[in-house]
Amino acid sequence: MNSPQMNTSHLPTSIPAYLEHLRRALAGADPALVQDALYDAEEYLRSELAEQPGRSEAEVIAAVASSYGAPDEVADIYRDTEVTVQTALRPPAPAPRTSLAGRFFGVAADPRTYSSLFYMVLSLATGIFYFTWVVTGFSVSLGLVFVLIGIPLLILFFGSVRVLSLVEGRLVEVMLGERMPRRPLYAARGRSWLQRIGDMFTDVRTWSTLLYMLMMLPLGIVYFTVSVTAFSIALSMIAAPLMVWVGLAAPGVTAYGWTFISWSERSGLGTSVPLWATPLVLMAGVLMLFVSLHLVRGIGRVHGLVAKHLLVRTAQYS
Repeated sequence: MNSPQMNTSHLPTSIPAYLEHLRRALAGADPALVQDALYDAEEYLRSELAEQPGRSEAEVIAAVASSYGAPDEVADIYRDTEVTVQTALRPPAPAPRTSLAGRFFGVAADPRTYSSLFYMVLSLATGIFYFTWVVTGFSVSLGLVFVLIGIPLLILFFGSVRVLSLVEGRLVEVMLGERMPRRPLYAARGRSWLQRIGDMFTDVRTWSTLLYMLMMLPLGIVYFTVSVTAFSIALSMIAAPLMVWVGLAAPGVTAYGWTFISWSERSGLGTSVPLWATPLVLMAGVLMLFVSLHLVRGIGRVHGLVAKHLLVRTAQYS
């Protein structure tokens, strides 16, 4: 981040003031971008301060201003870089469609639809893991809190939750397309370890992250059930008429329950669909398949917003 000519008279004189100025300069930007920028700035300034013992924060900020930049310049660079990176990472957009039919069937050409579907299936496993980790870690830590080892365990547990929130954020960003932090919260290096521990316990995002991880189990069950059920029914409705037409199944075989493909001792593989209804069933299956794709993509967008709200700190930097 080069700035050939720098007026140091208007530079902040402390690292907290620099970060506060940078936060204000990034007002209106994505909260995940703000978190990344604040993390990078504090890490850089703190490391420069540690490498130059005996110099004040104001002197260090003035010395590195020409290489790192003033808060306003850093904010502009991050905004520009974000546009470049998001453009490079964004999957190819499907061709724009203006007709209603084009928009309806065009969902099949959207890569985000399939990544959302994969996330919904994967969420059952991640939901079980998150729920187990939170319940076990929290209960064990609280159970031992009156013993000497309980407090360190609780601190380690909260630290692990923050790490898991970053992992979940990467999954959400890659699969659902919602911008998530790529850096952890990093606003406490100038504070004592007791203050850092207090910040961890009083940070609203710590508790909202725990809530998110507990929610992931029921959400994962719902997502998995909806995706598997919807696509199984749609694909069976498509497959049954096709199997009848190519002679692989006999039409009109009575099935146990509401199923389209069944096994009959008398005629081998058959379906519960009479021959005259097979075209209607096929069209209904195709329609349900595309409705399911729209549902999956919509759930992915909503879940990305929920994850953004619960995992990303939007409060003012302090």
